[in-house]
Amino acid sequence: MGGISIWQLLIVLVIVLVLFGGNRLRNLGSDLGTAIRGFRDSMKEGDKPETAAEETRKLEQLAAQERMTDQAAELNRTEPLVKERDKV
Repeated sequence: MGGISIWQLLIVLVIVLVLFGGNRLRNLGSDLGTAIRGFRDSMKEGDKPETAAEETRKLEQLAAQERMTDQAAELNRTEPLVKERDKV
């Protein structure tokens, strides 16, 4: 009555190998390792304080992205009007 036996674990492992295949499981393992490594790196970056120059650079990048988004939205609003004008 106590837990899972080794035979039950082996049966589950065989079923998983049959369903997914060895190659897919290997890819899954490497993807999981990469994700964990990225998470750990981001946690380490969160611990170190940013310098004023880095913070200014990030703010400038965000502002530039926002300007580009605003310009694209404006272009999408005026484009149908240009098409209607060209039809006439």
